[in-house]
Amino acid sequence: MAVKTYDFQMTTKGFADIIDVTERVSRLVGESGLSDGLATVFVPGSTAGVTTVEFESGLVKDLKEAFERLAPTGVTYAHDARWGDGNGFSHVRSSLLKTSLTIPFKNSNLMLGTWQQIVIVDFDNRSRRRRVIVQVMGE
Repeated sequence: MAVKTYDFQMTTKGFADIIDVTERVSRLVGESGLSDGLATVFVPGSTAGVTTVEFESGLVKDLKEAFERLAPTGVTYAHDARWGDGNGFSHVRSSLLKTSLTIPFKNSNLMLGTWQQIVIVDFDNRSRRRRVIVQVMGE
């Protein structure tokens, strides 16, 4: 089994900024030279996450509103009291979503559903420069 590790950077806006990275991940799987295996997408840090969605404006709006209901921005968090950075909600949201996702691939193609895209969600309370790591394992 071979393992190839790649990374790329992106600038985000924060506050549940949702960015489609499907094409980048798919391109890296193709460049890996591997036919069948697993691709893991990982975003380092504790205020972002990765998931799959149908990347369209209605669902993007719905997802942002759902995160606001789950971990609202306007409440007090113990993290904020300790660190004073005002992004306690960001850490809670990231913990709920998680920072990695694994997708199988076959014939160098991600095995995603027809309307399924891979997205990075930046929850922080400011713009960030995010690193995304993609590790491809297989044959």
